[in-house]
Amino acid sequence: MTQSIIETHNLTHHYGSFVALQAVNLTVQQGEIFGFLGPNGAGKTTAIRTLLDFIRPSAGSATIFGLDTVQDSVAIRRRIGYLPSELALWDNWTGIQYVRWLEEVRGATNGYLKEAERLAARLDFDLARSLKGMSTGMKRKMGLIAALAHKPELLILDEPSTGLDPLMQAVFHELMQEARSEGRTVFLSSHNLPEVEAICDRVGIIRQGQLEAVESVSNLTRVSFRWLTLTVAGPPTVNGFQQIAGITDLSTSALPTGGSQIRMRIGGDVSMDTVIKQVAQFTVEDMRFEHPTLEEIFLTYYGEGEA
Repeated sequence: MTQSIIETHNLTHHYGSFVALQAVNLTVQQGEIFGFLGPNGAGKTTAIRTLLDFIRPSAGSATIFGLDTVQDSVAIRRRIGYLPSELALWDNWTGIQYVRWLEEVRGATNGYLKEAERLAARLDFDLARSLKGMSTGMKRKMGLIAALAHKPELLILDEPSTGLDPLMQAVFHELMQEARSEGRTVFLSSHNLPEVEAICDRVGIIRQGQLEAVESVSNLTRVSFRWLTLTVAGPPTVNGFQQIAGITDLSTSALPTGGSQIRMRIGGDVSMDTVIKQVAQFTVEDMRFEHPTLEEIFLTYYGEGEA
């Protein structure tokens, strides 16, 4: 039976009169990568800081490993790897000094530095260099090494791939998938939707402090619309499509070959038989269906005006 690693019960936090989190109920299972989605200001970082007992809930409660996040916060943090959204480093230290300090603080004696060196090699990071003047991406690498080196049971990562180039983002994805294969759990806050789509098992969408939806990535991408792109001979005529209720976002473009392209969004209630009969009015050179991206799905929860 799968064990719940994180559970929140009506978790709420106010900053004065401003409600940053409102009655959030969430469960994260052992061995999954859980994506926590939302733009800046949605409440992602507040939720993470509340889980780690950096700030206290105004109402509700949370448990991690079955332990209360307020009463047992020290015991919980021993078993967690954490990467904040903004990482402060000591400029007069090297990466090795920073890792050794973490090793001492954690009382680690079994391969902490060795694992840090392995991670540094994967992330193309020189632990011997000074931490002074590092770019955002380099700080992110150091933060990931620090969070992962003790092989924690749970990783809580706040915008972890910010500043990483595409190659290092791919390495980060590999590291997260390796953690999952070892039975460890990842709670990942992000507004990088393609990243979440690539590696997460489930996602929670938070808006203005409220949890709007929790779905598996596969279910979330099976929403009730799809895109159809037609390549046809001759000029396009879209009047027939315009008369089909549920077809929206019609657009056309001329092609250098003399043909044209028609693109449309087809709602889930539209009869595909009706669409195909209309398509048959054209000399079709190509026809392509596309499922919506996670970004498009995300916008259906937020509204088109809040991209």
